[in-house]
Amino acid sequence: MIPRLADRYRVIAPDLPGFGFTEVPVERGYHYSFEALAKTMLAFTDALKLKRYALYVFDYGAPTGFRLAMSHPERVTAIVSQNGNAYEEGLGSAWALIQRYWREPSTENREVIRQALDFAGIRSQYTDGMPHPERIDPAGYTLDAALMARPGNMDIQLDLFLDYANNVKLYPAFQKYFRKFKPPLLAIWGRHDPYFIPAGAEAFKKDNPNAAVQMLDTSHFALEHGRAVHLLTCGCTPDLQFRWNPHPERSEEPAL
Repeated sequence: MIPRLADRYRVIAPDLPGFGFTEVPVERGYHYSFEALAKTMLAFTDALKLKRYALYVFDYGAPTGFRLAMSHPERVTAIVSQNGNAYEEGLGSAWALIQRYWREPSTENREVIRQALDFAGIRSQYTDGMPHPERIDPAGYTLDAALMARPGNMDIQLDLFLDYANNVKLYPAFQKYFRKFKPPLLAIWGRHDPYFIPAGAEAFKKDNPNAAVQMLDTSHFALEHGRAVHLLTCGCTPDLQFRWNPHPERSEEPAL
């Protein structure tokens, strides 16, 4: 999607610490929590002197990006949330093991989740709920599995699973931000996502009259479906062209 947007926007796509190819030296003693991720992203935007930007958030990027928006609402011109949840009604049944870990953060419950993050488990995050899972490019989940296998990375993910409970506690604050600032927001969602279900997308409209919802016949990793990329980059999604790019010329306003 990035190359298809880059002719119209300045697109900046940082990997969060613990994800992709972002590495944090062990000697820094970085504490992996969503609050820490948000502080890192805020420092990143400050280092680049980004004063106004639209946010594209997905999954863990949502509670991270919404924290940025709350800390500097004047900077955020629009939000696209692709399966990026902010409502308890949006939590699907796939969270059951993790919610048990929240209630009982024991070594035993941690190990149950660790076992679920093997190659088959990572692949299922891409394929479960997809109408044609055989069409999913294996490159994405194969790379994810390779990055997960790096020393220490599995425990980073397990720490963040545990800390996600603090995001749920912060959901009311996110919702208050939506009500107060009413940012133009597009919730584009895979209707078969077992993690963040459609009710979470529809809920944005309760708090933000400037929210629009687009459901796709896909799952959690919606951009693995070509139609999602097409809708997001061609302006075919309801209100997207106006909300995301109100000027016909190339926008220098960053999309983060």
